[in-house]
Amino acid sequence: VEVRPAVLGKMATPMIGHRSKDASALQRRITGKLQQILYTREAILLSTSSGSGLMEGAVRSCTLKRAAVFAIGAFGVRWYEMAQSNNVPADLFEVEWGTAVTPEMIDEVLSTGKYDLITITHNETSTGLMNPLETIAGAVKNYPDVVFALDAVSSAGGSKIEVDEIGIDICITSTQKALGLPPGMALCTFSKKAIERAQQVPCRGYYLDLLSLYDYIQKKDYQYPSTPSLSHMFALDYQLDCILAEGLDQRFARHIEMAEYTRQWAREYFELFADERYLSNTLTTIKNTRNIDVAALNRELGVRGYQISNGYGKLKDKTFRIAHMADCTLEEVKELIDNINDILKLS
Repeated sequence: VEVRPAVLGKMATPMIGHRSKDASALQRRITGKLQQILYTREAILLSTSSGSGLMEGAVRSCTLKRAAVFAIGAFGVRWYEMAQSNNVPADLFEVEWGTAVTPEMIDEVLSTGKYDLITITHNETSTGLMNPLETIAGAVKNYPDVVFALDAVSSAGGSKIEVDEIGIDICITSTQKALGLPPGMALCTFSKKAIERAQQVPCRGYYLDLLSLYDYIQKKDYQYPSTPSLSHMFALDYQLDCILAEGLDQRFARHIEMAEYTRQWAREYFELFADERYLSNTLTTIKNTRNIDVAALNRELGVRGYQISNGYGKLKDKTFRIAHMADCTLEEVKELIDNINDILKLS
């Protein structure tokens, strides 16, 4: 996403010692603001990594028996590959791309008693689908021994996620999507249930051991075991203030407004890829029904100062994607689509 100059400017803040009281205060402030945005009182962990780092950390730190990995697109499959690469027992339950996970699917799998961790992708950017979190969580709550890990990398900060109310144990996101910062830092919630589970898991890794991160910030006043990206933290601290100043309800409404405008345009000239009952509010995936040259379109858009994304993985050239998240405005979305219309001679 495009990052505002004021946010980029905060990354140039002069360095402080990462073992200083100022660093503790910075990380404590960030934690409090993230708790507001994620509607949680649980612990917050910060990681100098991509969101994938904390996804790997979650499946390795909190799987004692076996992980049930539900995939609605490419990034759900990635969680399964992480489990396999770390010798974590796991099974993949993949639905047709563009469709959502249902409570019945959850119940069928968890009722076997084989699994003590479930991973769900909230917002799948390859397909433009947002899983129905509340109904899925209702099914997961029937299995209180199962730790619930959620990939909210492309939704948190743009869609409302009431972590505690829903019952999410590990809600993972990162800086470069709806939070509106450069890539390089990830964060997650870490519930008491997740902490207790991790305490039972013998081989949790090292750098991405979530329990190690949690224990360290408890003992060292919100400092971390490894050197963090303080530049990201300066920018995150500032941007979280901006998000809260906008107002969470207003921010979520702005994302819905941008999404609805994009969807209406896509329906008129193309087709939406995902099930229309479960469309993402931060990104729209559009079927390339006109067989346009997506790369050529993007090159011309680039000349004009705009950019879209080609389809991801097996959907490359079959779809294209328009992001509408972070600090993007409805006017900017309209300008982008007007330029697409002009290039493709759609209107």
